[in-house]
Amino acid sequence: MQISLIITTYNWKEALQLSLQSVLTQTLLPMEIIVADDGSQSDTADLVQRFGETSSIPVVHSWQEDKGFRLASSRNKAIAITKGDYIILIDGDIMLEPHFIADHRAFANPGHFVQGGRVLLGQELSATALKSGHLRLPFFAMGVENKKNCLRSVLLARLFSFKSAGLRGIKTCNCAFWKQDAISVNGFNEDFVGWGREDSEFAARLMNYGIKRQNVKFYALGYHLWHPVNARNRLTVNDGILKKTIEKQLQWCERGIDQYLSGTELITPPRCLLKV
Repeated sequence: MQISLIITTYNWKEALQLSLQSVLTQTLLPMEIIVADDGSQSDTADLVQRFGETSSIPVVHSWQEDKGFRLASSRNKAIAITKGDYIILIDGDIMLEPHFIADHRAFANPGHFVQGGRVLLGQELSATALKSGHLRLPFFAMGVENKKNCLRSVLLARLFSFKSAGLRGIKTCNCAFWKQDAISVNGFNEDFVGWGREDSEFAARLMNYGIKRQNVKFYALGYHLWHPVNARNRLTVNDGILKKTIEKQLQWCERGIDQYLSGTELITPPRCLLKV
């Protein structure tokens, strides 16, 4: 089992640096890091290059031109170039607890994708971490909005992790899936432009395809840095795309990852999956 870690980013190199640093403290390293960059300025590229020069694992910068919020296409391009068969996806404002990769591997199971949680760091604690360049987080630290998510426990993970068939709580800032499953539903839907719902729609198509959702609790901890809320001016349109996928039980999107793959990786969707 080879694990590729994808980190999404856009013009926040300070947070990305913390996220990258937390990868190198892992008890189990991924085989590679792909930085999925949605059009950042050159200082992000400089950071990724410097980090890659000292990293013990390959670091690849997957960059696309800045044409607005296009997270779906950024992720598809990154997934297409991964060499691993299992993908862990996080955002560039997530710092990883040292067992994060190993915890995800423990829950990797054919026919499933994994939804992890996040520890929400307050504004002051986030600013301190960014200024100091590291995060030291005792369980009862001030500035954590959901302290129970700071607790990592093998026993509690076994007791409270569960399967579900709904879309509530889907967040691709901490999730994992098999690469072939993503290809089978044509990856993320690039009809999504602007913030919102592209992650839920991707999960919906996976479940429509027969991939089950595994929720992980008290394991695979990610610490989320505070930031202002993204603009949501496209949310109504994106809600409509998601609604169509749910109502028609779609498994395939027309504008997806297939445009970045070679012929040997492609899966041709059955005609029934191409209904509009």
